[in-house]
Amino acid sequence: MIIGLTGGIGTGKSTVSAMLKAKGIMVIDSDQIAREVVEPGSKALAQIVAHFGQEVLLPNGRLNRKALGARVFGNEEERKRLMEITHPAIFAETEKRISEAKKNGEALIVLDSPLLIETGRYKQTDLVVLVYADEETQLQRIMSRDNLTEEEARYRINAQMPIDEKRQYADIIIDNRGTIEELEVQVAQLLNRLRLGEV
Repeated sequence: MIIGLTGGIGTGKSTVSAMLKAKGIMVIDSDQIAREVVEPGSKALAQIVAHFGQEVLLPNGRLNRKALGARVFGNEEERKRLMEITHPAIFAETEKRISEAKKNGEALIVLDSPLLIETGRYKQTDLVVLVYADEETQLQRIMSRDNLTEEEARYRINAQMPIDEKRQYADIIIDNRGTIEELEVQVAQLLNRLRLGEV
């Protein structure tokens, strides 16, 4: 069974993902893959440099995420170009890992992807789990976590599909506006329902 786990920036999706991993669930992390596909020597990094220039590289040849972020910040065309470069590489690597997990006999595979719905990947999952927090909660978390101004935080939220719009695609919603303990209870309930075949 493939479960699509998604959410918006600052909703706590990564926290839920970590909880699932801690319980021995196989998690394929799209964010981690996104970092790996732009490692030095990769085709995606070469394409990024060809388009955005050498200034998006650190002296050691690795991607300077801050510099690249500044280039695409507020520029929809450049952001789309970046996605056109990275998404095919992320997609191919994700497929490879799903295939390996199936071969290894994993009964439950969680595909952790912030853009699960936007990219249409949700159609390839058996169940969509959305980690939810309202926009105000997202804003406060991002500002304190990433040391961003309100404008920068709002831009990152607005660059994604609105969290309330994502709700209509979800089979299960984990409400993460409360405490970490309340979140743990919901994750345990989800796993219990999956084991009992209730979802």
